[in-house]
Amino acid sequence: MSKTSASEGTTQPRRRFRFFRSLGIVTLVIVAIAAVMLAPFWIPILRDGDEGLIAAERSKRRLLASVGLPMPNTPGTGQLPQRLADHGLRSGAPIFIRIFKREFELEVWMQRDGLFHRFATYPMCVWSGKLGPKFREGDQQAPEGFYTVDASALNPNSQWYRSFNLGYPNAYDRAHNRTGSFLMVHGGCASVGCFAMTDAQMDDIWQLVTAALKGGQKRFQVQVFPFRMTNDQLAHYAGHPSYNFWQKLKIGHDLFESSLLPPRVHVCNDQYGFEAGGTATLGDTLIEARCPQQTSINSTK
Repeated sequence: MSKTSASEGTTQPRRRFRFFRSLGIVTLVIVAIAAVMLAPFWIPILRDGDEGLIAAERSKRRLLASVGLPMPNTPGTGQLPQRLADHGLRSGAPIFIRIFKREFELEVWMQRDGLFHRFATYPMCVWSGKLGPKFREGDQQAPEGFYTVDASALNPNSQWYRSFNLGYPNAYDRAHNRTGSFLMVHGGCASVGCFAMTDAQMDDIWQLVTAALKGGQKRFQVQVFPFRMTNDQLAHYAGHPSYNFWQKLKIGHDLFESSLLPPRVHVCNDQYGFEAGGTATLGDTLIEARCPQQTSINSTK
C-alpha cells in the first residue's frame, strides 16, 4: 500500500469523527436554545402541576396572538350569516353563554324551536388567576358563577375593542362580601380578571349579543365554570378549597344540560338556588336574593 493510500485511510475516519462531533455540538446548542425559549411552557408544569398546565396554555395562546395567529379550533369568524344558516338559526334569536376556564372556551347557544342549541365554541385567548371564584378587588381572579348581561353592560368603545360587563359582583357575590368591578368579556389577549377572546372572535360574539338584545331579549345569562362539569372532573378536584362551591354550580350546570333551557337562578340563604326553566324561559330574569316557596332544584337542600 502506498503512503498516499494509508494517509487517506486514516484521514477519512477523522473527518467523520469531526463531522459527527460538530453535529452533536450543534444539536446540543439547538436543544439548549429551544429549552430556554420553551421555559415559560415547561417550567410552570414541573413546578405547579395542574395550575402549571394552565399557565403554559396561557403562554402558548399569548404567543399565538403576538404573531397574529388564531387560537386553536377557532370557528370561521366573519362568516356569521352562512354559519347561522347551517345551524338553522337566525340573527336576533335569544342567546345563552357558558364559559369554561380550564378548557379556555366560551360557548354561544341560541334559541331554536323553544330550546337552546350550541351555535359555536370560541377558544379563549386568556383569562387570569387560578381556578376558583373571585374574592376581592385586585386579586386578578376571573369570576365563577351565574350572571346576566343587559344592554347597559355593553361597551362598543372598549380599550379592548368591544366588551360587555358580566355584572360582578352579583347577589351571591355580595352576600359573601366579594368585591371587584368591571369584569368583562372583551377582545384582545390580556386579562386582569376578564375573559379575553381576541378581536376577531369578539366581533362575532358582539354581533350575536347585540342582535339578541335588539331582538327583544331583555338580558342574557352567562354561566362561568372552572372546568367542564362532569362527575369525573369534579371528583378530580375533590380536595380543592372551592370544591363545595363547585358542587353547587354543577346543579345549575346539569339543569341546563338536561333541559337545554337556562334555569331561573336566585340566591337564598346566601346560596345559589335554581328553578327549572320553561319553554318561554330565555335566561333573562335577574339573579336576585330571594327564597321561593317552592323550588324545583335548590342548592341549599
